[in-house]
Amino acid sequence: MWLPRHKMFTMLSFEKIGKDLARLLFMIASVAIIGMMLLTTADVILRYFRMPIPGTYELVSFFGAVAVSFAMAHTSVQKGHVAVSLVVRLLPKKFQAVIGVCTSIFGIIFFALISWQSIIYGNNLRSTGEVSLTLELPFYPFVYGVGLSAAAVCLILSANLSRHMTKVFEK
Repeated sequence: MWLPRHKMFTMLSFEKIGKDLARLLFMIASVAIIGMMLLTTADVILRYFRMPIPGTYELVSFFGAVAVSFAMAHTSVQKGHVAVSLVVRLLPKKFQAVIGVCTSIFGIIFFALISWQSIIYGNNLRSTGEVSLTLELPFYPFVYGVGLSAAAVCLILSANLSRHMTKVFEK
């Protein structure tokens, strides 16, 4: 093991925090999907009686942003993202771990950039007072949510990086 025991405990608790956050975000994403379904169904039924729900399109768009972005961390925990492993599986275990280290590092950089730029963009939207057209809901909380979920993916990828590094340095 390349990490001292106390560092290993820290990484395990770090991984647990990431998984707990991913689980919470996934529950919120699930609620958003249920909200989209119920709102769309109610709007379709009420349109039949010529009483559509104002702002349905906006709310479904916001719920969709929450559902997609908040499910990213859970998908990372479940390793549900598309991966091309046909060739990698044929390589030695140490080399597979090196590839895992590289992909984890690139993923951390990518999602850290998404999180950072989402926070900057959210601050810009908040300072300008940008709101939706019909319901006049502010955009910035949803952009901050994308940043939060990208940061959660960084936590998950950091735990994966630690796991891959352990495999690289095993004897």
